[in-house]
Amino acid sequence: MELKGKRVLVTGSDGFIGSHLIEALLDLGCDVRAFVFYNSFNSWGWLDSLSRETQDQLDVFSGDIRDPNGVRQAMKGIDVVFHLAALIGIPFSYHSPDSYVDTNIKGTLNVLQAARDEGVERTIVTSTSEVYGSAQTVPINEDHPKVGQSPYAATKIGADQLALSFHRSFELPVTVVRPFNTYGPRQSARAVIPTIITQLLDGAKEIKLGALSPTRDLVYVKDTAQGFIQAATTDDLLGEEVNIATGGEISIGDLADKIIRITGKDAKVISDEQRIRPKSSEVDRLCGDVSKLKNASGWSPEFDLDHGLEETIKWFSDKENRRGYRSHVYNV
Repeated sequence: MELKGKRVLVTGSDGFIGSHLIEALLDLGCDVRAFVFYNSFNSWGWLDSLSRETQDQLDVFSGDIRDPNGVRQAMKGIDVVFHLAALIGIPFSYHSPDSYVDTNIKGTLNVLQAARDEGVERTIVTSTSEVYGSAQTVPINEDHPKVGQSPYAATKIGADQLALSFHRSFELPVTVVRPFNTYGPRQSARAVIPTIITQLLDGAKEIKLGALSPTRDLVYVKDTAQGFIQAATTDDLLGEEVNIATGGEISIGDLADKIIRITGKDAKVISDEQRIRPKSSEVDRLCGDVSKLKNASGWSPEFDLDHGLEETIKWFSDKENRRGYRSHVYNV
């Protein structure tokens, strides 16, 4: 299907990936409704950082993904929905798992039911590589066992299965899109790359991280956004789970050393005890098989890791952009 001219809803549009996806959809000529989390500050999250010209193209809907009535209102007149709204912090899920069930599982159910009721043409549900747990086979393809090593991962497994059940039970045109470790401008301070960069740029001589040996498959955010779009426009992926990955991996320790070299800073990396996840909860290795998406749509990443990191560091180097990032604390 073609997205140009379609009425598109993006939940979680105020977030990191969502705000980049919004820009990509506008560039395609979509009519975009941006679902943002209602708050008393009338903040649109990262959409506030976009130009006024871009903001004026959006139909902004403030609501709460946990509220079925609001979700149903947001879905009125929509052709395609990209569902990105979620709680994603793994450490926070250790002590507040109820909120993850409410947001990630019940919120996804609200989207699926509203999409079914409104006859939406295509529903894209966002998963995460965390559902695989530590790699049992490499590269990880979509048939890899699902292992919930954190409450966060467990709720995403539940949400994914709900989405697929709506396809099987009601023929809802659903695709589950599974990004591996997306990074880039606007990423939360809870993620490892902003954690490293902001500490370096703020002059830290010791870069505090958690475990240094786990590996991650890192995808630049603009490539992730294009992966979402390709998955949405490829009919062969209906009712399917599909990875967005590079097929490469790098350890956290090596990643930190690479960023230190790129920035030209003088610092050493240490493992901070409070940032270490429980042993059975830490995902030791992630490296994705992206052949399914490539074969179905022709998608491939345009940014290699060095290029993506350079663009990310450039964005964070603007002090205005990293205002509000607290590099001196552990951001849960």
